[in-house]
Amino acid sequence: MTFARASTAAILDQDAHLIQSFADLNALKAQGARTVISRAEGAYVYDNDGQKMIDGIAGLWCVNIGHGRREMIEAIANQLQTLDYYSTFYNFTHPTAAALSQKLAELAPGDLNAVYFGNSGSVANDSAIRILHHYNIRKGRPNKLKVLSRHGAYHGSTHLSMAMTTPGYSEGWTAASELVHHLRAPHHWREGGEMTEAEFLDALALDLSQSIDRIGAENICAFIAEPIQGAGGVIAAPQGYHRRMQEICRAHDIKYIADEVVTAFGRLGHFFASEAVFDTTPDIINTAKGLTSGYQPMSATIVSDEIHDVISGPDGMFLHGMTYSGHPAAAAAALTNIAIMEREAIPERVRTTGAYFERKLRGLSDIELVGEVRGSHFMIGIEFVKDRTTKESHPAEVEVGLKVARACQKRGLIARPLGNVLILSPTLIMDEAMIDEIEGILREAITEVAAGL
Repeated sequence: MTFARASTAAILDQDAHLIQSFADLNALKAQGARTVISRAEGAYVYDNDGQKMIDGIAGLWCVNIGHGRREMIEAIANQLQTLDYYSTFYNFTHPTAAALSQKLAELAPGDLNAVYFGNSGSVANDSAIRILHHYNIRKGRPNKLKVLSRHGAYHGSTHLSMAMTTPGYSEGWTAASELVHHLRAPHHWREGGEMTEAEFLDALALDLSQSIDRIGAENICAFIAEPIQGAGGVIAAPQGYHRRMQEICRAHDIKYIADEVVTAFGRLGHFFASEAVFDTTPDIINTAKGLTSGYQPMSATIVSDEIHDVISGPDGMFLHGMTYSGHPAAAAAALTNIAIMEREAIPERVRTTGAYFERKLRGLSDIELVGEVRGSHFMIGIEFVKDRTTKESHPAEVEVGLKVARACQKRGLIARPLGNVLILSPTLIMDEAMIDEIEGILREAITEVAAGL
């Protein structure tokens, strides 16, 4: 079955019934507020009227190998022809989920050898906490349930994962906030004041230690952290932060969860960034997005042997599961995605091209509107300021990030606005020429907006 392409006007009429994620639903009613993406290939997407644009956000941090890969599409179709659906519930499994669980155990660091599949990063993070609650109950510690997260974090949109997300995302909503305590944001440029980076790291470590003392280690099951905070503004913590935090957690028998929903599968140059980049071996790693490069919805919660031994012991009934956990087509997509990345050495290439991307975008700091360019490799945030000396931001109603994003889009680049920050997280297949083009578009767009302000 094929679908004829409707006119943009007709699609937008239909779209009036669609509740879009993380959008100002009232503002979307305005003429021209929505963009219809109808086709994609490689590093590019096309709107319904034919405009070609560089996908500077890889869909949503996820299309790592690029759009329209025939090998991926054929693998998914072939799997559907063989086994369209069966669950990994009860005593059932299937070859593709089994093979993928083994492959992820091989790729993950340390003794993270047991894999639970879900269908989103939110579910992966939510599942990690449910598993640890169950783990502690089985160990006779029913009060060890609370979670340490951080201001600036983003861990998802379920009731629990939203509670672990920075509080600003819960404004006007509810979340399971009674379970979560938020530590200081690890953003030296904004939060460090006159401290050196090393002094700021000491302050962050003290904040963690004092929080544990106040809440009680006997009440805390986990500390959860993104290696680089993503939707909180692309915030990279001071060097040595993750190892320092993990050491404190280990000393208090608190599990360390790495939310690698964004950073895994090549974005920072490795299949997993925790050990290779940040010198940590978490107790749990959560991933999604780049796991299938967005071709199918899938996530994985990868847990240590020690945790798995406890939850799989005598009377080890695992009362947690999703209908689509380990879906055959999603598992086939993930296996094919990993095979492509290995064959084409995409993570290894990112160590060069991603470093070039980072270097080129950091060069935008010579524009007065740019306060800070931060992040690493193909995960960059550009923060705009009213005054570079005081770091004063423009008022929210000025919508600087949105203005720059719109100026980029009309020049053929999709970037993500987040208040006064612009986020770039492109596909991982770009070469230096395309990176130069992105830098040029950004420079023109930022200069245009700055002149208008």
